[in-house]
Amino acid sequence: MGNTGSTSRREQQAMHWERLTALPLTILSLGFLAAYAAPILDPQLNSAWTAVCRSATFIIWLLFWLDMVVRFVLHTQRRRFLREHLFDLAVLILPILRPLRAMRLVTVVLSLSRRTEVWVRGRLGIYVAATTVLLVLVASLAVLDAERGAPDPSITNYSDAVWWAAVTITTVGYGDFYPVTTEGRLVAVGLMIGGIGLIGFVTGSLATWIVDRVTGRDRHAAATADDVAALRQEIVALRQQLELSESTTPGESATPPVQPARTPHA
Repeated sequence: MGNTGSTSRREQQAMHWERLTALPLTILSLGFLAAYAAPILDPQLNSAWTAVCRSATFIIWLLFWLDMVVRFVLHTQRRRFLREHLFDLAVLILPILRPLRAMRLVTVVLSLSRRTEVWVRGRLGIYVAATTVLLVLVASLAVLDAERGAPDPSITNYSDAVWWAAVTITTVGYGDFYPVTTEGRLVAVGLMIGGIGLIGFVTGSLATWIVDRVTGRDRHAAATADDVAALRQEIVALRQQLELSESTTPGESATPPVQPARTPHA
């Protein structure tokens, strides 16, 4: 009985922690994106501000670690928690390696994606569109960060990076821009994998919408034809009744009611 009460209390604490940290983690995710993007979008940013941005991204990344640890401690089934969050854990561990520092962006994408899922619950189209835009913008930052310092880079500014990300996620692949570094190619692989699911959903939804529109019009036309046919039948029936009523003589139509026989009183 005591274990049940303790488990219930820990579950309530875990739910309370998630509710308490939902908004702060969202704000931290946006702050991480801003701090990560500033030195990339402005290469002339002075060294002091660059150091501040790097420190901010590192501190926020550590706070994501803290959130993971707290949720693990509060979870009643910790092995199950680890199995369900292996990808999140890998995303938090891998950025320790210098060539994979852009993996921290995946943590931000996952955090914002979860918050978006809660806010637009029941509106799958909005969720997918927001996730797609977020993925394109984040991948653009990551590939530009990886490619800018490479010898003879193909992607040298953010507009080229956005164009490359849009072409890659839609699997068009013009080949006018492409990553030449290992880190940039890893970003490309992640973007391709994400694009398969997201763009596939968008394409499928669009095709379903078109089919529904076409078949809906056909059904509407068929229903209208049936209604007209039924209305014609009613008009014919009313016309027949009217003709029958006009052909009937007044004497025949006016039949006096039969009076009930009266019984004599005793």
